[in-house]
Amino acid sequence: MEEKEQRYYYTVEKEQEGMRLDQFLAAELTEHSRSYIQKLIKNGRVSLNERPGKSAARIQTEDRILLTVPPLKELAVLPEEMPLDILYEDEDVILINKPKDMVVHPCPGRYSGTLVNGLLAHCKEQLSGINGVLRPGIVHRIDKDTTGVLVVCKNDMAHRSLAEQLKEHSITRKYEAIVYNNFSEDEGVIDAPIGRNPADRKKMAVEYKNGKRAVTHYRVLDHLNRQFNYVECQLETGRTHQIRVHMASIGHPLLGDEIYGPKNGRKGLKGQCLHARVLGFIHPRTGKYMEFEAPLPEYFKELLEKF
Repeated sequence: MEEKEQRYYYTVEKEQEGMRLDQFLAAELTEHSRSYIQKLIKNGRVSLNERPGKSAARIQTEDRILLTVPPLKELAVLPEEMPLDILYEDEDVILINKPKDMVVHPCPGRYSGTLVNGLLAHCKEQLSGINGVLRPGIVHRIDKDTTGVLVVCKNDMAHRSLAEQLKEHSITRKYEAIVYNNFSEDEGVIDAPIGRNPADRKKMAVEYKNGKRAVTHYRVLDHLNRQFNYVECQLETGRTHQIRVHMASIGHPLLGDEIYGPKNGRKGLKGQCLHARVLGFIHPRTGKYMEFEAPLPEYFKELLEKF
């Protein structure tokens, strides 16, 4: 699985004017650390208006930026024996119940302890290669602090099939969360585009000008008390941080989410209270619909019992 050199082209927008070059690129490519971006700039892999860029350079509206990321060595990601909560496995796919605080795939600066490291040890060479050496088998992701079911592809045939189903929004994805504040209606639909937050490029936001369409269906499972509700969210689309951004946008941020919700409101949590409960898709080989469910993790059940 040979990784190819990647090129990224950007034109600076008005609201980004005045940012440092390294700050701008780190916000655009969140899978890369700022220190790694600075290293690329130092090595001459970033141009600003066709001239070598400098990390501290202040960018201006309409500036043209080219970033070239070199191919990564295959040995950068090594197999690691680790316990995996496997919900289902066959010759084409493997369904994992991902725990909290686990990153799905390696990124520059973090090459160990990820789900991919564990999958490489478990599946050996049987993972799809479409996404390169850093993301073998990975067709979709969930956040580090989100728990629940994730499908991984063991060959390119399965990967192409699942990727097409994701593109067509035909995969069933149901999440459960604890959110702030009571709902006036027990179910609803949030249809609001999501894009980079112009005021903070490391965050996402409802963005009607530059965002991509995002749709979340929600229903209240339990009114826990006057401050919190237990809800199910079903994704029609799959944008970055979609549920977290959408729920916060209507006044119901997720408990424990200090990026899109209240500060110091975690109740001892490590990250947002969000669980990928159900995942359903057409099996790439049999053509039959299959649905998988990951039980609520202990921390989630304990929280529900406290309310």
